[in-house]
Amino acid sequence: AITFCCPSVTDFKEAFGLFDRVGDSKVAYNQVADIMRALGQNPTNKDVKKILGDPSADDMANKRLDFDGFLAMLKTVDAIQKGTYDDYVEGLRVFDKEGNGTVMGAELRIVLSTLGEKMSEPEIESLMQGQEDENGSVHYEGMLRLNPSSFF
Repeated sequence: AITFCCPSVTDFKEAFGLFDRVGDSKVAYNQVADIMRALGQNPTNKDVKKILGDPSADDMANKRLDFDGFLAMLKTVDAIQKGTYDDYVEGLRVFDKEGNGTVMGAELRIVLSTLGEKMSEPEIESLMQGQEDENGSVHYEGMLRLNPSSFF
């Protein structure tokens, strides 16, 4: 069975096999994005086509990919989607109205609970614990350095 915490290569192979409609241990190029999404990734169709080598529409329907090829592409998509420290700083800088390296904690809570991959209240509270100063501001660069696994 596929585990949602920490899937293994065996779990990936099992999911991949569910899309093998021919029985040759391969999948059509046009199924790759769906399999990746089933495994928790969210690649754009453009990203998938690029990783597949920009195939024609005919190749998308007729070319087939084995599991090892798929696994390498899955790793590539996973790497594309992970933001870097600088990406997160730049994203939070948008909310830094005074340009002083801080954002309002209340505003950050709203952003974390409503945009992108939404965090739950307990996740937000855990992340925000001890981060706000006496004015309710959060020094976001410091928070990112202290809690990188919460974001990356």
